[in-house]
Amino acid sequence: MAKSPEQEHPTKAFGWAASDPSGVLSPFKFSRRATGEKDVRFKVLYCGICHSDLHMLKNEWGFSTYPLVPGHEIVGIVTEVGSKVEKLKVGDKVGVGCLVGACHSCDNCANDLENYCPKNILTYGATYYDGTTTYGGYSDVMVAEERYVVRFPENLPLDAGAPLLCAGITVYSPLQHFGFTKPGMHIGVVGLGGLGHVAVKFAKAFGVKVTVISTSTSKKKEATEHLGADSFLVSRDPDQMQAALGTMDGIIDTVSAVHPLLPLIDLLKSHGKLVMVGAPNRPLELPIFPLLMGRKIVAGSNIGGMKETQEMIDFAGKHNITADVEVVPMDYVNTALERLEKADVRYRFVIDIGNTLKAA
Repeated sequence: MAKSPEQEHPTKAFGWAASDPSGVLSPFKFSRRATGEKDVRFKVLYCGICHSDLHMLKNEWGFSTYPLVPGHEIVGIVTEVGSKVEKLKVGDKVGVGCLVGACHSCDNCANDLENYCPKNILTYGATYYDGTTTYGGYSDVMVAEERYVVRFPENLPLDAGAPLLCAGITVYSPLQHFGFTKPGMHIGVVGLGGLGHVAVKFAKAFGVKVTVISTSTSKKKEATEHLGADSFLVSRDPDQMQAALGTMDGIIDTVSAVHPLLPLIDLLKSHGKLVMVGAPNRPLELPIFPLLMGRKIVAGSNIGGMKETQEMIDFAGKHNITADVEVVPMDYVNTALERLEKADVRYRFVIDIGNTLKAA
């Protein structure tokens, strides 16, 4: 006899959800599954607000399902572990990022690249192995398989560390994979937002020279004095761009708006690599001739596997890397999303779930 949903998911949970593509969030009661033998259950204390939450809430990518509980920068304290959990215990500081499942049998999974598994399961708005919908971290409790739970270093604050589970790994992974970590290299970072400001911090921790590339002259002081970038380049200034031609070994492009690639390609040395981590909603024009003339590469990168995500968090703990955050109460979330849409945040909103999420 098949188990009822109540038997499969016996634990009451509470969060905020959107019920339609308006994206407006309101209190929502649901349930989490019982803690399985390989599962970790934790009390959610903070959850970052990612720009992808906004896209999902409004179904801008076309695959959202409702009710939708967003949140994939989830951190808290372990309250229960399954009998076969090996690396975590009650009381540990932990986090869950963008993934909660994968096929575990493909080449990507075998190489610790669950993020590229064609059957990976997103932390919210996806279908789990048992056919149920996954719900994210705008909620009071989280349950996930140990493989998808990251242990936080003791010295890394949970609130400012939460965005690293998405923004952090999104920039750390390409820095590592494309070899942008050798001291003496010159790396450009396009855009100084939630991704860009963390990219600068990681790149500087690796010991490379960093130039922030932005359309806004107003961000120069922030980039150089606060974040430690070596230089600042205004992409709308032809003289500045001309002077920087052919000077960069690599560029991490964090911009999600439609923008021209040719000026960035021209900044690269021969054999340089332009890596896209932003996600524009329309195709970009890619000029091929400049690639041919310098054996240059335009590539993409998307978060990281679980092994690399743990490495990233450990690296952040060692080098005291956190996101710059504005912590907000749960009932401010709709306003925060409106502000995020206007880029009115420096640089990441984080919801104080533990202190401000109140059950209806």
